[in-house]
Amino acid sequence: MTTVVAEIRFAESRDAAALAAVHEAAWSGAYRGIIPHRCLNQMIGRRHACWWSRAVRNGAGILVVDFGGETVGYATIGRNRTSALRAEGEIYEIYLKPEYQGLGFGSRLFASARSLLADRGFSGLVVWALAENDTAVSFYRSLGGSDIAEGGESFDGRHLAKIAFSWN
Repeated sequence: MTTVVAEIRFAESRDAAALAAVHEAAWSGAYRGIIPHRCLNQMIGRRHACWWSRAVRNGAGILVVDFGGETVGYATIGRNRTSALRAEGEIYEIYLKPEYQGLGFGSRLFASARSLLADRGFSGLVVWALAENDTAVSFYRSLGGSDIAEGGESFDGRHLAKIAFSWN
């Protein structure tokens, strides 16, 4: 019998192409119909393998989920970028390929990212999500996140609301 293992680990330079592929699939699935088409394609195009390779080399906090030898998701983490919020840590992004969503990988990745931030001495955690991204909003609420702030972002002239979720 073969056992298939899921592993969460730090990203390495060799992961750059896989991270670009996860980013493209996840963002296309999450934001098509929310972020204007041209803008979404530009945003996806900027996150090519070289971009990811540079991010890893520069020490960005990137965790990946490998399942059966394939990179199926990632999270980027670090210091909270919004000084008005009390949390010290932030999960900037957490994405999975659409076919791997709803299987528990996201919850495991979130828990690993949260634990790593706490191990690094960050008190509290914040995550932002576009309000129209029902999947993300439901996911963060299911993990016990409290919506503590609202913001916005403009994409090609279209203003989209954002929600900040927090955990103490």
